[in-house]
Amino acid sequence: MADDVREVLLAKQRDLDARAADLAAPPDATGGISFGKRVGDGTSIAVERLTQVAAHEQLLMQMEEVSRALAKLDEGTYGVCDSCGSTIPEGRLEIHPWAVLCVPCASE
Repeated sequence: MADDVREVLLAKQRDLDARAADLAAPPDATGGISFGKRVGDGTSIAVERLTQVAAHEQLLMQMEEVSRALAKLDEGTYGVCDSCGSTIPEGRLEIHPWAVLCVPCASE
């Protein structure tokens, strides 16, 4: 089972790395776009970049969780909440194999 979980986590890690690289890529050249009072191309691009920055930050957080879950597999503590030490329910681990907190601790 640990090998299956490790494979799932490594696949997730590769996916997150690829998605983070896409978001971190410089924007296409947009030369000549102005940011005036009216909503136009410049404003749309600015909003899109802000959204991408937020998505990138969320991906980085998830990458940390996946790395921690892999470390917990190596430590033999996978499935144990990092905060309170209780067992993380199997259903939660099936949905989010990278979960390192139980639901109550994650809600805080």
